[in-house]
Amino acid sequence: MTGDPSTPHRRRPRYPGRNPRRFDQKYKEHAPERYPETVAKVIASGKTPAGSHLPIMIVETMAALGPKPGDIAVDCTIGYGGHAHELLKRITPGGRLLGLDVDPLELPKTESRLRGLGFGPDVFVVRRSNFAGLTQALAAEGLAGADCVLADLGVSSMQIDTPDRGFSVKVPGPLDMRMNPNRGQPASALLHKMRELDLEALLVENADEPHAARLAEALAGRSIEQTVALAEAVREVLAHIRDEEREKSVRRVFQALRIAVNDEFGALDGLLRQLPQCLNPGGRVAIVTFHSGEDRRVKNAFRVGLRDGLYAAVADTIITPDADECRSNPRASAAKLRWARR
Repeated sequence: MTGDPSTPHRRRPRYPGRNPRRFDQKYKEHAPERYPETVAKVIASGKTPAGSHLPIMIVETMAALGPKPGDIAVDCTIGYGGHAHELLKRITPGGRLLGLDVDPLELPKTESRLRGLGFGPDVFVVRRSNFAGLTQALAAEGLAGADCVLADLGVSSMQIDTPDRGFSVKVPGPLDMRMNPNRGQPASALLHKMRELDLEALLVENADEPHAARLAEALAGRSIEQTVALAEAVREVLAHIRDEEREKSVRRVFQALRIAVNDEFGALDGLLRQLPQCLNPGGRVAIVTFHSGEDRRVKNAFRVGLRDGLYAAVADTIITPDADECRSNPRASAAKLRWARR
């Protein structure tokens, strides 16, 4: 079979050596759906394939939300689209899914991916929006409320794996960490402006960092432009503790700055305030958190909502991934799921 002469075949660019080294050369990471065998091999080894994202607790989140044909659903953090795909399969025919995400780089890719699976604008629409804008997003689509609302609060694997985004502690990149790189200030600017006491408080509030005082004294006000430079700076300050504990502190420092850069707690508080009014009678919400600061907010909001009659039922305990999922997807190990029903 001959190809269309108007679109000549283009060879994949050659790179020196046997394997690509730079992220922009790693063609499989930029289109993992085209290499299912490689993806399966990586998952079987207990890792998350670079350039893709494994949805966490699919079975548990679907059980908590109970989506059915005809439902109106919202995925507040659509990311790679794994949860969204499962919701779409369950709410069709007759249902609609509204997908929200603040990331202008990944959202078009996810929309294209789901369109390619056969979900047209009649059943699936996306809006580039922080989930704190849920009420406005529903109104813009002419929807009075939703039957299912999901918010997976984790950073997507695509963001972590892309060096230019500045989320990873392992690879060189600009110390950025913005979910929307077109808005706000990068983590490097925030760190440079912070005073010692403010940084200490931030490390405690956003990451429960036990060495917050020592780290704040050494890092506040410093000009650090690269991810690896910040990681090394943390390691130098904590050279006296065990390697494993030191690496946990490195990750916690990155987490604390990322939360501050993106005002993640403020956005979550905004979502939690409006959720009861955004749910149809009997509607359910499921929220997946990844650290104690997020989980405390969700737990308290659901408890107060139940007390005040805004919710008819809430989860009695947290739901966590089983051992098999944690082995196949280590990034799931910190996840906690809570749900509520209007």
